[in-house]
Amino acid sequence: MSKEIVDVQNVGMKYQSLNGEINALEDISFSVKKGEFVSIVGPSGCGKSTLLSVISGLIKPTHGKVFIDGEEVTKTSHKVGYMLQKDYLFEWRTIYQNVILGLEIRKILTPENREHALELLKTYGLYEFKDKYPNQLSGGMRQRAALIRTLAVKPEILLLDEAFSALDYQTRLAVTEDIYSIIKNEGKTAIMVTHDIAESISMSDRVIVLTRRPAVIKSIHSIEFADCPNRTPLKCRDAPNFRQYFNTIWRELDVHV
Repeated sequence: MSKEIVDVQNVGMKYQSLNGEINALEDISFSVKKGEFVSIVGPSGCGKSTLLSVISGLIKPTHGKVFIDGEEVTKTSHKVGYMLQKDYLFEWRTIYQNVILGLEIRKILTPENREHALELLKTYGLYEFKDKYPNQLSGGMRQRAALIRTLAVKPEILLLDEAFSALDYQTRLAVTEDIYSIIKNEGKTAIMVTHDIAESISMSDRVIVLTRRPAVIKSIHSIEFADCPNRTPLKCRDAPNFRQYFNTIWRELDVHV
């Protein structure tokens, strides 16, 4: 059995606003095994992105702890890569120059790491575009380049915060297929925040459902598709039990209220 690589223990988060103290998260506890893909869904404004920021070490929780690989998170970790809604590629840098940006920032732009970045570009179909600029690529290709930039620094865990929501629907379907296969091929652990229930079910091993603020965990669903031995997000959407998972999570989110 795979070991737990992320362990969130009784995490709570309060912050100050113009209207006083807001209780965003309350006693959130869960763990993620190495190689697992876990999605977090919940009503808008319930604190999903805040939870990712706590896991990444960008913000410190009001109470509770997060452990990555057995070590308590007290600051950002090189073991964690973060993908946001926008690709944040620099328009004045080529795709290759964007991909090696993290290596430059961390001062680890060694010949070995340069070669690793080029191999990622070759493996995932962007090598012939390495000297192009971001505005010469489609939205899906830009997002793939953003993921390769994240993978170039060799993180163990990927955090995806609404990473596909800026794309149109058809591109989004294609890109989720693309990104899912890359993450699985690289053997990475992933935690994804999304508003898209179908996306969470089709990509995840488990889906965590949060309540309205202050968010607590309402349920955790193990997602299994026996009819999809060679699982991909698109195949899962056609599976007989996909609709059952969707309806159950939809009801739990209570989004119609």
